[in-house]
Amino acid sequence: MNTNKRPDDMIRITTPELANAFIDEQVADIKATVGDKKVLLALSGGVDSSVVAALLIKAIGKQLVCVHVNHGLLRKGEPEQVVKVFRDEMDANLIYVDAVDRFLDKLAGVSDPETKRKIIGKEFIEVFADEAKKLDGIEFLGQGTIYPDILESDGVKAHHNVGGLPEDLSFELVEPVKLLYKDEVRVVGKALGLPDNMVYRQPFPGPGLGVRCVGAITRDRLEALRESDAILRDEFAKAGLEGKVWQYFTVVPDFKSTGIKDGKRTFEWPVIIRAVNSVDATSATIEEIPYALLYKITDRILSEVKGVNRVLYDLSPKPVATIEWE
Repeated sequence: MNTNKRPDDMIRITTPELANAFIDEQVADIKATVGDKKVLLALSGGVDSSVVAALLIKAIGKQLVCVHVNHGLLRKGEPEQVVKVFRDEMDANLIYVDAVDRFLDKLAGVSDPETKRKIIGKEFIEVFADEAKKLDGIEFLGQGTIYPDILESDGVKAHHNVGGLPEDLSFELVEPVKLLYKDEVRVVGKALGLPDNMVYRQPFPGPGLGVRCVGAITRDRLEALRESDAILRDEFAKAGLEGKVWQYFTVVPDFKSTGIKDGKRTFEWPVIIRAVNSVDATSATIEEIPYALLYKITDRILSEVKGVNRVLYDLSPKPVATIEWE
């Protein structure tokens, strides 16, 4: 399709008109390249893969086979949103894979962050490969590569696992947004009709909540993390901070402290709130959350999330701290 070099005179996509022109060009290019063959796409629900999915659906419809793997480490409501948007609203040929038990069983008792990342990445490749082998007529693999990926990783977007697929799965790549920057991908996503909370989704690590459930992941602590994160996102949206703060999430570490609930002593986890502003993630400053909002978030987490008795706010900038805890 395109080369891996962005032309010096390429106009940045900043308006709906430019986005529509880009979409028309890519739809024609995809049709010419793919013909009547099928394309397989790992659809995570992230910005890049979602925009690529919408582009491919517009170009080739049911010839695209999307595989959404629910590994149990997504945020609350995300798997359901992928199914709703792509299968129900866009009539995509979507395969939903419930692999929650498979992933969490493999992660049980594993506390080392790098080992957790490797297990999640390896297991995703195996699940995706298992689904691919069930399908006939697949000759192309759609991928949400964007231009910074090419600049930073010599054209291989590791977290989409192309480099890790088994040798017997040999596909030609279809990468329609690989010459775009993230802000341009978002403009294209809007023009394609994707919902704002998908197009403007804040950065989310490849291993998902696996790196925010610090230490060995347990199902109950993971659920506390998912619920507290949902409360934080809900209250930020109500306060008008959605899209204004670069990244915000909760962390639930693997230790407990004493507390009191209903007149009885408890021994439960803390929830740590992290909210930062950044341009490129190489450095980050702390968002100053109004105390009244912090109080409301704290009250909701302590009253609604099981197993939690403290809420803390991480005031550490990057550097010295990293944005994520693992």
